[in-house]
Order: sequence, then structure tokens, then C-alpha cells
Amino acid sequence: MGARNAAVAAAGQWTDPDDGIRYPAGEVHAWERGRNETVCGLALSRSRLARFPHVSWADVQPESGRHAEEVQAVCRRCRAAQGARRDERGWTRIDPRP
Repeated sequence: MGARNAAVAAAGQWTDPDDGIRYPAGEVHAWERGRNETVCGLALSRSRLARFPHVSWADVQPESGRHAEEVQAVCRRCRAAQGARRDERGWTRIDPRP
């Protein structure tokens, strides 16, 4: 049920000296705008996560390198809810049971 256009909630933040905009740092989670919890179910207020509505989930992935400079960890549950897999192939049934 994950939102494909999720924003980011993170444990920390840093400010880019070039443009003066704050970006996520530390552990990042996927967050749907308008909700008070992450995709994996953490409450933003209780977990003390900062919201970054201007940063998309795809931009904080280590593969993209766009805003992932200070990101130390990506939540496994949020990543799975957004459609990521450990390998590139999709799931297929090889020998179905009758």
C-alpha cells in the first residue's frame, strides 16, 4: 500500500552551504504527506523524526546520490514498502502447487 511519491522523514538534518536548504541526514524513512507516521509505522513525534516535504524518497537513495550525502541508513521496511527488492528480478512462482 506504499505511496510511490513519498517524501522523507529523517533522524537528523544538514544545511547545504551553496543553496541554504536543509536536507535529511542519519536514518531516513519514507513519509506520506498529510500523515503523522512513516510508511513503516513509526510516529513522527514520538520518534523525533524531522519532516522533509521538499525531498522525494528517490532522492535520498544511496544509488541516486542526489541528496544522500549525509544519509547513513535507509529504513529496510520503508524501502520494501516503496517497492525495492534485494535483487532486480521480480517475484515469480516456479512450481505451483495443485
